[in-house]
Amino acid sequence: MTLREIEHRLRRARLSYGHGTHDARGEAAWLFSSSRSPRKRKELLERRIQERIPLAYLLNEAWLDGRRFYVDRRVIVPRSFISELLCERLRPWLQRPVRWALDLCTGSGCLAVLLASTFPRARIDASDLSRDALEVASINVRRCRLSRRVRLVRSNLFASLKNRTYDLIVTNPPYVDARTMRRLPPEYDYEPRIALAAGADGLDFVRTILSKAARHLNPGGLLVCEVGDGRRALERAYPRLPFLWPETSDPGTLFILRRDQLPGAAGARRRRAFGKSARRARATR
Repeated sequence: MTLREIEHRLRRARLSYGHGTHDARGEAAWLFSSSRSPRKRKELLERRIQERIPLAYLLNEAWLDGRRFYVDRRVIVPRSFISELLCERLRPWLQRPVRWALDLCTGSGCLAVLLASTFPRARIDASDLSRDALEVASINVRRCRLSRRVRLVRSNLFASLKNRTYDLIVTNPPYVDARTMRRLPPEYDYEPRIALAAGADGLDFVRTILSKAARHLNPGGLLVCEVGDGRRALERAYPRLPFLWPETSDPGTLFILRRDQLPGAAGARRRRAFGKSARRARATR
């Protein structure tokens, strides 16, 4: 099948996109380039149309920032706009060297890999609640030869990270509200629900992240969090927080906050100061 024929079939099928491409033309180009075999291309096209399976799962690959990652149905297809900010090393917002970074809700591990590439002297923790997701993340970490620098941690958000602190936390948590979940196209049925659904207003996970992030950030540290279409709900819920919404190819879908701007930042400073005093006292005994 020719590229034009594939695109024509995809357009007629009226599929939903957003799992690596944005329209029928991009999907056709991806499918066409994935194999030299006309029979294989036809098989992929038929499954894409008849079963509405995202092409990323049919090919077991996804692309982010020009890098190829392994994916399967144990993780959502990577599509985080945080990668665009990492290309610029989070300038001008990041004011301190990154020695330790956290990719919270890592999924396939793609952002953890990009963090390690962006900050070559940094150690990265990549956490997720899902064992299945961490198995996929381990594949991508090994393929990129980053096992010595990227540590995979099973954790319900910050729960298993104890007192670890970071210079940078990036996170693409579940953020789809209940109403939107009921209306998602069939393609999204192939993704793990646990990685999408976030309660009535889509903020179940973001609330926890905002309430606890300060105690896991070093002074001058930065939180970068993706919220999809949740900006309005978030600003209604936290009218006093000075969210910064950097420009990306999908504006208003992720925010940045410094540690001192986060809820509980003052308490986090006191706890840290007390911990240091206690450690010094024990050392002098």
